[in-house]
Amino acid sequence: MTERSEVMNQHSTTLEQHLRARRDSGHKLLMPYLTGGITKDWVGYLQTFADAGADAIEVGIPFSDPTLDGKTIQEASDAALARGATPSGILDALARAGVGVPIVVSTYANLVLRTGADRFCTALRAAGVSGLIVPDLPLEEAGDVERAAAGAGVELALLATPATPAERLGEIAARSRGFVYAVSVMGTTGEREELPASAAHLATRIGQATDRPVLLGFGVSTPEQATAAARYADGVIVGAAIMRRVLDGAGPAATGAYIGALRVALDTADGPVGAADRRG
Repeated sequence: MTERSEVMNQHSTTLEQHLRARRDSGHKLLMPYLTGGITKDWVGYLQTFADAGADAIEVGIPFSDPTLDGKTIQEASDAALARGATPSGILDALARAGVGVPIVVSTYANLVLRTGADRFCTALRAAGVSGLIVPDLPLEEAGDVERAAAGAGVELALLATPATPAERLGEIAARSRGFVYAVSVMGTTGEREELPASAAHLATRIGQATDRPVLLGFGVSTPEQATAAARYADGVIVGAAIMRRVLDGAGPAATGAYIGALRVALDTADGPVGAADRRG
């Protein structure tokens, strides 16, 4: 049994505790993303991701109008929905998966609220899900989902962007659970040629507001970009670059090799590790 499996088999260990422990032991965090239901054998990708060094895995429940997602994730969502993917089907598959690292589900507020926040979060927990991301849920309207998630033992991670003012960023950092999602740019998800300067600035600002793990996403596509992000954040979330490979026909082994390259880059990255170091 791996170190990660042993940690996650302890029911008292939360997503945040797991990520903190990994970070505080000197590791940069890696959270790859996969759209649930994208292929017939999509659950097989999850184990490959874990074996390649993922500290947690984000699984997207596809939605017909993914407003914050760029072309690649939209294409992946369309493909999954065309295959008949449903929230209940994805959660049933996750309940049987047992990959040994935390699973964080992401989806849009419409699906959560239409189901009912309490019922939705209870279903997440029953499936073994540790965290939740709802990117289009305004902070002012997040109370019901926060309470439902907390009651179910699921940690709701909130997002901050380069345009988030200081007072609001402080509230996001305080109310977020599991980690804080640093959105590198004002835009949609997608691969980018270089990591924007706004990413480093945002990660630093969040790190000054909290010692909760900070994961940077939206546009991290290459090992070099992951290395650059790791100088300021506790780790990275990688989505579009993975889904582009899957959509182009890459199987679990090939996709796992890409994630393995990201893992190596993060493990050899220079720079501070942990929020205390970021604060200088």
